[in-house]
Amino acid sequence: MNSVQKNKNITRGAAILILIFALLFFILASRFFYIQATGKAEGEALAQIAQKKYTRQSTIEGHRGTIYDRRGEPIAHDTGAYTVVAILDENQTKNPKDPKHVTDSKKTAKQLAPLLKMEEDQLENLLEKDSFQVELGPGGRDINHELKRKIEKLELPGITFIRDAKRLYPNGVFASHILGYAQKDDTGKIVGKMGIEQVFNKQLTETDGYMKYQSARNGIKLPDPKESIVPPENGDNVYLTIDEKIQTFIEEALSRAEKEYDPEQMMAVVVNAKTGEILGMSSRPSFNPNIRDITSYGNPIVEGRYELGSTMKIFTLAAAIEEGAYNGNELYKSGSYKIPEDPRPIRDHNGGAGWGTITFDEGFRRSSNVAIAMLVNERLGTEAYLQYLERFGFTKKTEIDLPNEASSRIVSKYTRDRIATAFGQASAFSPIQQIQAATAIANEGKMMKPYVIQKVVDGTTGEVKREAEPKMVGEPISKETSQKVLDILESVVTADDGTGKPYNIEGYSVAGKTGTAQITDKNGRYQSGHGKNLFSFLGFGPADDPSLIVYVAVKKPKLPVQETGSAPTSMVFNSVMKNSLQYLKIEPEEQKEETNKSPKKVNQGAKINSYEDESITEAASILKKQGFEPVIIGKGSKVVDQSPQADEFILKGEKVLLKSEGKLNVPDLNGWSYRDVIRLSEFLDLQPSAVGNGFVMEQNIPPNGTIKKGDYLIVKLQSPEEVLKKQKEESNKKEEDKVDDEKQPLD
Repeated sequence: MNSVQKNKNITRGAAILILIFALLFFILASRFFYIQATGKAEGEALAQIAQKKYTRQSTIEGHRGTIYDRRGEPIAHDTGAYTVVAILDENQTKNPKDPKHVTDSKKTAKQLAPLLKMEEDQLENLLEKDSFQVELGPGGRDINHELKRKIEKLELPGITFIRDAKRLYPNGVFASHILGYAQKDDTGKIVGKMGIEQVFNKQLTETDGYMKYQSARNGIKLPDPKESIVPPENGDNVYLTIDEKIQTFIEEALSRAEKEYDPEQMMAVVVNAKTGEILGMSSRPSFNPNIRDITSYGNPIVEGRYELGSTMKIFTLAAAIEEGAYNGNELYKSGSYKIPEDPRPIRDHNGGAGWGTITFDEGFRRSSNVAIAMLVNERLGTEAYLQYLERFGFTKKTEIDLPNEASSRIVSKYTRDRIATAFGQASAFSPIQQIQAATAIANEGKMMKPYVIQKVVDGTTGEVKREAEPKMVGEPISKETSQKVLDILESVVTADDGTGKPYNIEGYSVAGKTGTAQITDKNGRYQSGHGKNLFSFLGFGPADDPSLIVYVAVKKPKLPVQETGSAPTSMVFNSVMKNSLQYLKIEPEEQKEETNKSPKKVNQGAKINSYEDESITEAASILKKQGFEPVIIGKGSKVVDQSPQADEFILKGEKVLLKSEGKLNVPDLNGWSYRDVIRLSEFLDLQPSAVGNGFVMEQNIPPNGTIKKGDYLIVKLQSPEEVLKKQKEESNKKEEDKVDDEKQPLD
């Protein structure tokens, strides 16, 4: 081939190559301009794909609403917790010398089992699953910070933790049937399962927020990330009418009576006589919402229905007085009363013996069934009595803001049933119905609806979304009638022939009525035997103008032969009524009478002054003289904050927290209640956590140790019984050591 022909072939080849590259360039350029113009490739929007690939989203957790008492003390709130997680994927380990997954399931299970209170086999099965990671539940869920640290010290490969939250009830067994409880469901969300937690679950539940941002390929947030933040919405906060102090009086009194008399059931409630606000309510058996040792407990005050016994005579008396059918000085023959066309006579509670011919006033004081039977059947009329049952609210539910309220069961077909209902038998009512009716006696004839929710507050904005107001639901009697009834009820307590003598409280006038109701067995027959009754007392204090209504009932206590049902009932009532009146600064009768003398000191409490900007040592000195316990926090010289705040009422002996400027320190918490630990933590913005129940024995931050906002304050609690046992063991050990020393041979 000559050179000319060769050059032509090269030129032709080059031209073809140029043409091919030109065509490819045209195609690529066209594709480029098409993608640039439309933003799509293969029908997919590229911008969306890129945004999806490099956009990250992180959750911003909201918080379930807190439940507070009427004075703003938290009685149910979220707190920090952890879930134990095991990493099982071998690919997570890059360096064999520093494994990041579980390498020995048998050893790991053996060491974790006693800490998580789980069986080794159960843990080993979890650790051998074919998955990336597993949660070590149930023992590994909701663990506290102290247990987390113990597990960390084991240095087990592949064991890690997920930060979580759990519901905390700082007071343990405290208004448990009102609060109920909340726990995590299968999705990990805390959900109310009982009581206020359940009824107000929708309001208490939080909504998590999130943050979106642009990141590099390795996931690191870019300097200009174009953040998009949707803030979380915290659950609403619910404020109850319950007063923490009065509730504590109830819990302590019930616990004492339970320990001494071991009854089948007990209940106690304290109500503001003028407004219907429930200031305290509890029953036994009860439970601790933190550990949820629950079987089928309900709230007997709201959900129960009983033959209430002679406390029902209060409303029969009121109806008769209102209708002008009652003459207290009129005489009648006590003992038994024959109803026409009924072969069974109605008998007085002393076996039908009665007390001879007595006045109706005396008959009421002695709780005579015959007096009530004659009053209803011959003077008031059973039809009129049924109308008063309706006027006093006994024919329908109170609609209190608590779940599962029971309805009444009125037995009225026969005359005998109506008469028996008038003295507390045959028909059955809930205690809360009786309490509502009692407000008419205490409140000049005006009957107030009982309620337990004070207000609901937005957990994010602080806006009050709902606020309760006292509501009058009827006026069954006049002011004059209510006063006459109170006068007679006071004589039940003060007179020598009154059944209410055990409920006489030194220093305070009390009005009230005893009740001894019979209890039916499974076959509908009344049980018999010493103590096999529902013993109760419905009391008003002070008698002349009641501020409080207190109802106590004790079912089937184990009574010594020499004691009556008033023993456990008065143990609870007297303690609760007296402590509550003193706490509310209601003066004893002695003080009212001694107008020309220096007032008698009631060493119970006072409003606290403001000490801000004052010398911290002088403030502490003043508080000590007033009977309070000052707790100084910090090394500074002036008070910059205090708890409780100025003008709050507190009991003598309570702790007053005084914070100074500069570095802060934790006081010695030995012997503190967990309620006080919670108050300290909120005051100092700490994260509280506790192990056990009772009073503080150990703390993770040593006394006078410095702290900063957000630190964990972990305390170990022990009951007074455990403390005494430990002290006794230590004392015995010292004695043994002393004896051993004495036995040592002499040189």
